[in-house]
Amino acid sequence: MRQRDPSLHLEPGAVPDPTSVRLTVVEEETAHPLLDTTGDDWLTTTPHLLLREVTAVCILITVLAVVSFLFDAPLLDLADPAKTPNPSKAPWYFLGIQELLHYYPPLVSGIVLPGLAILALLVIPYFDINQERTPFLTGTAFGTHLAGVWAFGLVAIGLFTLSSSAGAVWPLIGATGALLLTMASPLVLGRSRGIGRWIATRSLPFWIFTWFVVSWTVLTIIGVYFRGPGWSFTLPWEVGIYD
Repeated sequence: MRQRDPSLHLEPGAVPDPTSVRLTVVEEETAHPLLDTTGDDWLTTTPHLLLREVTAVCILITVLAVVSFLFDAPLLDLADPAKTPNPSKAPWYFLGIQELLHYYPPLVSGIVLPGLAILALLVIPYFDINQERTPFLTGTAFGTHLAGVWAFGLVAIGLFTLSSSAGAVWPLIGATGALLLTMASPLVLGRSRGIGRWIATRSLPFWIFTWFVVSWTVLTIIGVYFRGPGWSFTLPWEVGIYD
């Protein structure tokens, strides 16, 4: 809106000079601002952030180049079409998917489940960003939230037990069960202090993300250390680790 400067006095009938009018921009305030910048210092992305990122990439490339000159990569013998390694393992960062292939068909383990995880990462930016962490297991809703999580978790454990033709998916069952017990521990430890209070004040997104991290870590560890010939379950301290 336009507003006159009260410090300027105009005679009746006089035409105001253009410099005597200033433009005031009124911006509608929202109840929940997307970002609270009170007292924060601002820097532009370019060149401040970009310069740091480029510097970090250059340092990483330099370190990798030096390591590659000093140490040989742990490669196996030349590939022999007449001799297939048993077991034939993918790189460690793909062994979580290879472990899932033991339980589910390739369409499910290699496309559907990883695709759902990637889709979730793609749609996260389109949701409203919550700048506050809402405790999930505190207040009067503690019992309701905990009962809902346990009901959902027990259904998931049932699906992991019955949905695979190779038997129960123990890595996912173990991760789900451990998370359920951890979330219920404030009943014993108390919710007012110590570790019990810390668990009770975690948000629901924290628990969901923790389940994904724990599940994928367990799948990867089993694939790296506990799988032998024919993808059978082995104990590394008895037969060693199969590459």
